Amino acid sequence: MGEPDAWGEVTAGLRVSRPVLVARLLELDAAGALGALTTAHVRGGAQVGGVNVRTVWRWLEAARTEGRVERRPRARLELSDQMWEVLAQAGGNVAALHRHLKAAGGEVPSLASLHRAVRWDLQAGRVLPDRAVARREREEQQTRQALADLALAGPSEAGAAKVAARRLPPLVPEATGSLPVGENGALAGVALPAGAQLVRTSSVRAVAEAVGQTMATQGAVCLFGDPGRGKTAAVRTALSAVPPGWKVTWEPVPVRPSVAGMRRAVFDALALAGRFPNTSALADAAVTGALSEAQVLVVDEAQRLPVPCLAYLQSLWDHSGTRMTLVLCGAGSERALSRLPQLASRIGAWQEVPRLTGAEVATVVTGFHPLWRTVPAPDLTWIDRSCAHGTFRTWAALTAQPAERAAHHR
Repeated sequence: MGEPDAWGEVTAGLRVSRPVLVARLLELDAAGALGALTTAHVRGGAQVGGVNVRTVWRWLEAARTEGRVERRPRARLELSDQMWEVLAQAGGNVAALHRHLKAAGGEVPSLASLHRAVRWDLQAGRVLPDRAVARREREEQQTRQALADLALAGPSEAGAAKVAARRLPPLVPEATGSLPVGENGALAGVALPAGAQLVRTSSVRAVAEAVGQTMATQGAVCLFGDPGRGKTAAVRTALSAVPPGWKVTWEPVPVRPSVAGMRRAVFDALALAGRFPNTSALADAAVTGALSEAQVLVVDEAQRLPVPCLAYLQSLWDHSGTRMTLVLCGAGSERALSRLPQLASRIGAWQEVPRLTGAEVATVVTGFHPLWRTVPAPDLTWIDRSCAHGTFRTWAALTAQPAERAAHHR
């Protein structure tokens, strides 16, 4: 006995796509043609679709229950900028990227998935840097970091003697201890729970050293790290006792920053007298005049700045009449600077603020607030592993509510 006549339209082609096949089978089922949909229809559909009979039944079930006739979209693997940098350094060798990810630990996609992700991005227009260019940039970065470690990186115009003559003493003493909240007005921008203290961690001392070396050379420094690690608090602590003759200006990043908005924000942050000039030339003259005195310009949340705004800050720092130390701080600020190589090449120190290590958690949090001084060290370690993960902001959040309740009862 031959196939039903109604099936002729489905089997007319050699291969039928899934949406067309499922739509036709559903039409036959709804119309009740020849006694509704039969196994013979599904078997014939599987033949012309080039799939298994059970696959066709699954397609029909998905169409009836989910209203979906297409394949369920597969989650696409996205390659981060760091992955692309590793890939560029490996000359486009995806297998080398896969080995790097395995060595780094954590969840690693399959080699085939990496190949597909790279192919998708290349087809979308992403350009893989030349291997020689990537190697040269890496070597230049290593050289800049080595100079920063040796405290020898200075302004491009200055010689070694001039840099040495301008070297300043360290900004923060090496002695450990803590600063009570409100003891110094420079720490006013740091919000802490009642009774908490700013603790000088190893990260705070490293930031203080990096900022001090940068001020000694009137250079630029980039402070980066994940949110909540205490970057802003570390910078404010480092700048809480600047040498005489220095001024510290905190530059807020405007909403939807533009060059015009950045120019006005710098003018206002410097607290210049008079109204804001009506031309950019006059505004720049006023700003550079104010920056002719020894000045530390701190730009917090620098990762939000587009390239034109970063270029504007570079123009102020490069100006021959300014004596400006530039501090760029923020989670992802190092990636923002990579978009402007002219400024990135001038950064004398790249200082990352890491998480608290397991060894220093107990010491740091017990000095941070009296609430934790009665908690055994193993319990503090367990709290850090389970929820805080070495993030100072999380420890502050865990401290805030119990501290407020205790203060309220008193």
